[in-house]
Amino acid sequence: MKTAIVLLAEGFEECEGLLTVDLLRRAGVEVITASIMGKKEVFSSHKVRIMADALAEETDFDAADLLVLPGGKSGTRCLRESKIVREQCLRFASDRLLAAICAAPSALATLGLLEGRRATVHPSFEEQMGGAELTRESVTTDGNITTGRGLGAAIPFALEVVKILTDRETADRIAAAICW
Repeated sequence: MKTAIVLLAEGFEECEGLLTVDLLRRAGVEVITASIMGKKEVFSSHKVRIMADALAEETDFDAADLLVLPGGKSGTRCLRESKIVREQCLRFASDRLLAAICAAPSALATLGLLEGRRATVHPSFEEQMGGAELTRESVTTDGNITTGRGLGAAIPFALEVVKILTDRETADRIAAAICW
């Protein structure tokens, strides 16, 4: 069974994070929501209280195939400031799958992970994308890194990571089941 870790930070965009969790679980992927805040209770960008499955510092990242960073302005700031997020993004970018949506691709850019790669990001974060080749598409996959533009891209972003982690047939089945 494939495993994904979705990182939750105070101020994350709940639809980007939880929709990805939902569609991955529909695909039969084991998903662990991991809080980077030192406590399992995390408040989203719209003050929705979410209880993470685990604390990031207690999560076995070695067992995961995919690491997902949801966006949100303050959530992305927390992601950037987290040592564990920086370390794990660097590790996943080298040999596994990494995905970020909305503002969160800018956190990958600050680590140099998008240098020379095609990527997309929320328009208000484009200036923070360094040497990335901006596509301005809803979803862009370049190698093992997938980026999404914003909340409006949450469904195609989640379906793309489902397709990459499982297969096109599973992504198509889920898209049909949710009337996409």
